[in-house]
Amino acid sequence: MKLTLKIWRQKSAQDKGRMVDYQLDDVSPDMSFLEMLDVLNQQLIDNGDDPVAFDHDCREGICGMCSLYINGEAHGPDRGITTCQLHMRMFDDGDTIYIEPFRAKAFPVIKDLVVDRSSFDRIQHAGGFISVNTSGNTIDANAIPISKHAADEAMDAATCIGCGACVASCKNSSAMLFVSAKVSQFALLPQGQVEAADRVMNMVKQMDEEGFGNCTNTGACEVECPKGISLENIARMNREYLSASLKG
Repeated sequence: MKLTLKIWRQKSAQDKGRMVDYQLDDVSPDMSFLEMLDVLNQQLIDNGDDPVAFDHDCREGICGMCSLYINGEAHGPDRGITTCQLHMRMFDDGDTIYIEPFRAKAFPVIKDLVVDRSSFDRIQHAGGFISVNTSGNTIDANAIPISKHAADEAMDAATCIGCGACVASCKNSSAMLFVSAKVSQFALLPQGQVEAADRVMNMVKQMDEEGFGNCTNTGACEVECPKGISLENIARMNREYLSASLKG
């Protein structure tokens, strides 16, 4: 396959940045998208040019670091996958592919395709946890009866990998799907009930302070989410937030 790549290049957070064209020949349809970028970078290095900076770690669809905006879609044209699981057979010979970083005020570009998503970490630190007494009085979690339905819904919410596709896909750059998934995985379980009110209030407050936009129920976040996190989690978080607000 012969491809034309239009890639966002930005030397630093202070640099203006621009799209740069690259030509790539002999791309195998069986390559992953990141392997294709590896080939491009090797070509750039061999020519004495600066390689394209992009984030990656596990390359197994688990860590969410490989987040790229490809032809106007978070993680590219396939569904239920991350960028590292996208294969070049999804494209045709002669295609032009636009590759950009996730764009949001709360995700500032560090370099090229790498963005700073530490805002998600700060939201987690604000309440995405439970406090447990580990002084010898702990109780086996399996000893607490939990309905199959609640356990399944909590596990579904917990599959969120924090990649940020929901933010990149939202016209308002909202982080509601991410935050609601982190709230829901605890709200559905008895271990999370003790701090439920503080959790949702603190996490929503931190989300707003980070500069994320509001949710207007467009639904693009659920469509683009590689783990299929449901909009039902946003409704649950809204209920949790209203309940916590009324309790003062």
